[in-house]
Amino acid sequence: MRIRSLRLPIAAMAAAVAATTVTTGVASADIDFGSSGSGSSSGSSGTMVITLVRHAESLGNTSGLIDTKVPGPDLTSRGRTQADNLAIQLADKNYDCAFASNMVRTEQTAAPTVAEQDLSLDIQPGFREIEAGQYEGTPEAQALSGYLQAPIKWLDGDLNARIPGSIDGNEFDGRVDQALLDVQRRGCANPVIFSHGGTIMFWSMMNADNADKSKLGTDPMRNGGRVVLEGSPQKGWTIVEWVGHPDLG
Repeated sequence: MRIRSLRLPIAAMAAAVAATTVTTGVASADIDFGSSGSGSSSGSSGTMVITLVRHAESLGNTSGLIDTKVPGPDLTSRGRTQADNLAIQLADKNYDCAFASNMVRTEQTAAPTVAEQDLSLDIQPGFREIEAGQYEGTPEAQALSGYLQAPIKWLDGDLNARIPGSIDGNEFDGRVDQALLDVQRRGCANPVIFSHGGTIMFWSMMNADNADKSKLGTDPMRNGGRVVLEGSPQKGWTIVEWVGHPDLG
C-alpha cells in the first residue's frame, strides 16, 4: 500500500481541536474526539466504493477524556438521535454490506442504518480506534502533546513512530488494510463501514492519492461525518467525498 508523505503542521491539528471544541462546547476533537454539530459484486480485486462513517456522539466524547478501550461507552441520547438522522441521510446509498468496529459506539450508530437498508452488520475489529496506550484517560485537550504526536508523524511517512504503550503506523495501516481485504473477499462493492474519527482521518490521509491535508484543520471529522473512497486494496484509493460537518442535530 502506498503511503503519501504529507507534511501536516501541528497548527492544522490544533485548528481541528479548537474548531470541534467551539462547535460542541466541550473539549472534544476526536480524531476519536469531538461531536457533529448501488453496488454490484466487485470480485476478488475489483473497484469498490467504501463509505467510512464516524460514530455518533458517545459518552466518551462528552467526558473530555481520551477513551479508546474496547468495548467503550454507549452513545449519548443526542448520539442516538444523530444515528437515527444519519440513517435517513444514507437511505438512498444502496449499500450492499455493513461493517462496524468492535466498539459499542460504532455498533449503536450503525443499527438504524442497517435496519433501514435491511442489511446484516458484521463486526470487524480492524476498524477500531487508534489505541491511546499510555495516554488513555488523559484530557483530549492535551492530545497534540501526547496521543497524536506519533499519528502526525505517520502522515509524513514515519510509520515507525509509535504511540507509547500502543501501535506504530505500520501496524495501524496494516490492520485497516487487512480489514478492507476481508470486506473485499466477501464480495462487497459498496460497503458502509462504521468506524472512528482518528482511524478514518489518518488512514484516509495516509492512503488516498488525492488526500488534502488542510481538511484536518478546516473540516475535521465530526460525529456522523463520513469519507467516501473509490479504489481497491490492490490499486489504491481516491477520496470522492468528504463530509466533515454533517447536520444530524
